[in-house]
Amino acid sequence: MSLNIDQIRGLFPVLHQEVHGKPLIYFDNAATTQKPQAVLDALTNYYGHDNSNIHRGAHALADRATRYYESTRESVQQFINARESAEIIFTKGTTESINLVAQTFGRKFIGKDDEIIISTMEHHSNIVPWQMLCEEKGVILKIIPISEKGEILFEEFEKLLSPKTKLVSIVHASNALGTINPVKNVIDAAHAVGAKVLLDGAQSTSHLEIGVQDLDCDFLAFSAHKLYGPTGLGVLYGKRAVLESMPPFLGGGEMIKEVTFEKTTYNNIPFKFEAGTPNIADVIAFKSALDFINEYGKPAIKAHEDELLAYANETMLDIQGFIPVGTAADKVSVLSFNINGMHPFDVGQLLDAKGIAVRTGHHCTQPLMKRFGIEGTVRASFAVYNTKSEIEKLAEGVAQIARFKNK
Repeated sequence: MSLNIDQIRGLFPVLHQEVHGKPLIYFDNAATTQKPQAVLDALTNYYGHDNSNIHRGAHALADRATRYYESTRESVQQFINARESAEIIFTKGTTESINLVAQTFGRKFIGKDDEIIISTMEHHSNIVPWQMLCEEKGVILKIIPISEKGEILFEEFEKLLSPKTKLVSIVHASNALGTINPVKNVIDAAHAVGAKVLLDGAQSTSHLEIGVQDLDCDFLAFSAHKLYGPTGLGVLYGKRAVLESMPPFLGGGEMIKEVTFEKTTYNNIPFKFEAGTPNIADVIAFKSALDFINEYGKPAIKAHEDELLAYANETMLDIQGFIPVGTAADKVSVLSFNINGMHPFDVGQLLDAKGIAVRTGHHCTQPLMKRFGIEGTVRASFAVYNTKSEIEKLAEGVAQIARFKNK
């Protein structure tokens, strides 16, 4: 399918503005994507017409809100090809989804001298929860090393596996480098020693077609706001048998069947993990974001983003002082780089003055930056609404900054 990018751009109101007197070029999509008008309309429509708490109301608004809310759960199930909608849990984001697994599955099934494996390129959200569990329970955390290109060393990963390995938690696509990890191979190897696998899909879900049944992962965590949806909403997918074996995460309403002062019995999944009034409006609006992606199709979106990444590499590699960081053979549309002799933040501010929004710093991957011996990078990340002409503006800006530095 050939995409009409001008038509797509017209669906995103935020793109049509000036920053510092220059047309906005938004290349910070790995941090959060912009939202199409349909998502904004869904939010307004809920609060203007359907605002009600869900699941227990006997009136018309409660019924409508509940149906729309659960319809999104079904859309997410189809989006990742889960076996059933009950395997879809709504959270605040990828971070909470990972913490949920750490505080429930981790505390129940992982004990002293057991082992958890993560990789060098993990986001802090996929490091800190496991460190906390290790400190509490005497668990051992092992790290998969990576190459100079930013690819995991699979043979070294295999050496880390043992009967003591209880969980492998790994990023599917690196937010800092763009590297796509060979997660199917990781999952198969981990399962061979009896370990469960959690995939951090915060970046991959917006770029790659993901089928959790084919991958056979035990958990998948991701966020709506990186999928053209609202902030404050995440998803945790888990296999039914694993979710049913886990204790609740939070206590309160919705996650119960019956409460007495003597004993509480817990609800079925997914509600066992959704205590309290949920983020109803953003869940309902997320369906419009998924509908947007499905309308154009992940293959067409990825093909466009891959073309943008290739063009960015082509136009910038010859710039004197340009240093790419993360040159894996298989990547999502993330270009991470430095300019020789310049701090990433300074580069980011100079690009911002030209209306170009990029992310700078360690990207919540400080151990990864330490691996490369750098403080941080400049990160340009591309989405479906970006264009080659915007890439050219980025290349011109970087070239001007590099020339100024090298004078």
